[in-house]
Amino acid sequence: MAMAPTDPDAPLVKKPISFINLAIGGGLNMFEVSTLGQPFEVVKTTMAANRGDSMVQAIKKTWGRGGVFGFYQGLIPWAWIEASTKGAVLMFAASEIEYGCRVLGASVPVAGILGGMGGGIAQAYATMGFCTFMKTVEVTRHKSTGGPQKSTIQVAREIFAREGIRGINKGVNAVAVRQCTNWGSRFGLSRIAEDLIRKYSHTDSERDAKKPLSPMQKILASALGGGLSCWNQPIEVIRVEMQSQVKAVGRPENLTIGTAAKWIYKNNGLKGFYRGVTPRIGLGVWQTICMVFGGDQVKAYFANKK
Repeated sequence: MAMAPTDPDAPLVKKPISFINLAIGGGLNMFEVSTLGQPFEVVKTTMAANRGDSMVQAIKKTWGRGGVFGFYQGLIPWAWIEASTKGAVLMFAASEIEYGCRVLGASVPVAGILGGMGGGIAQAYATMGFCTFMKTVEVTRHKSTGGPQKSTIQVAREIFAREGIRGINKGVNAVAVRQCTNWGSRFGLSRIAEDLIRKYSHTDSERDAKKPLSPMQKILASALGGGLSCWNQPIEVIRVEMQSQVKAVGRPENLTIGTAAKWIYKNNGLKGFYRGVTPRIGLGVWQTICMVFGGDQVKAYFANKK
């Protein structure tokens, strides 16, 4: 979800929360995850949990778990719950934090980065923790080829009965670190990309007139920010390991971020921390196309209806 550039010389005014925009964001997130988003997520998770697999092997393994439907494991209800709520949480928390930072004297880029980081943390603890955990459980748990399968709700109930709220939110601290660094770097890198695009594509008079970027330039800037923000793939692999249901000899129980990192390094070295980065970049680009280009189109449609 792109954050609009802000004029540093404009008077400081608290941005109102638009419920129409929140609804649009939720709808676009639902579209994104229900099309290409979840397949990218499933392949990424499969590679991060089975770090000896290539992307081709991960795709074959996913296909073997249900054909086309294998690529949508965890979509209903967990990815839908997450998609319909995480955008609203991010926008509300980031807006409040950014305004507070500006009141305290922070610059626009710094306030934007801090707002993104705080919004990402709020996402993790408010809605994404248990959803991300259950999505990972669905992708990594053993499924027999014959006989009735346990439903995802049954699995969630069993985990909750056995381990309580902490069990259903396993790995939430890693999710918080991922979301914090995701949105902090995405907002910051997207703004840097926008400045570079203006520098090399606009004339001096266009820059003086503050000519806005074209839709394609906005998509490019946000895609660059989203792609480059995948530098934090190690914490994503650690998050998957903490939530994975894959069994391995000698694997510690009740993994923390530290013990998960040690286990990954012991078995796979530094390369293990970057398993699944390619589908994750693809996921980031698809999210950007949906949320930036799609968001502009939907907002323009509703603006014309007024």
